[in-house]
Amino acid sequence: MAYDEKLADRVREALADIPDVEEKKMFRGVTFMVDDKMCVSVSGDELMLRLDPDLTEQLVEEPGTRPMVHGDKHMKGFIYISEERFRNQKDFDRWIKLALDYNPKAKSSKK
Repeated sequence: MAYDEKLADRVREALADIPDVEEKKMFRGVTFMVDDKMCVSVSGDELMLRLDPDLTEQLVEEPGTRPMVHGDKHMKGFIYISEERFRNQKDFDRWIKLALDYNPKAKSSKK
């Protein structure tokens, strides 16, 4: 599971003040669970976010983004963000905020 450890540290820092954050190895990287719900993943040098499914189509039209695909199905509410889209802190914060804003509405992964 190769992933960008510096990027994972940026995510850790962004989530440092959020209660109930857990890290799990998944999606070929590390996933940050917030309140037992998948929120942000670092896979390779990309971010993968869980966000409002109603925003997916709009956001994947932005350069440097792509939908998460499982088999041949686009997973609505999950997108990958390439490195050039979050190099500066303002852009990084925007993506993390989108994931955190949706988190309270997301279904729990806890069984």
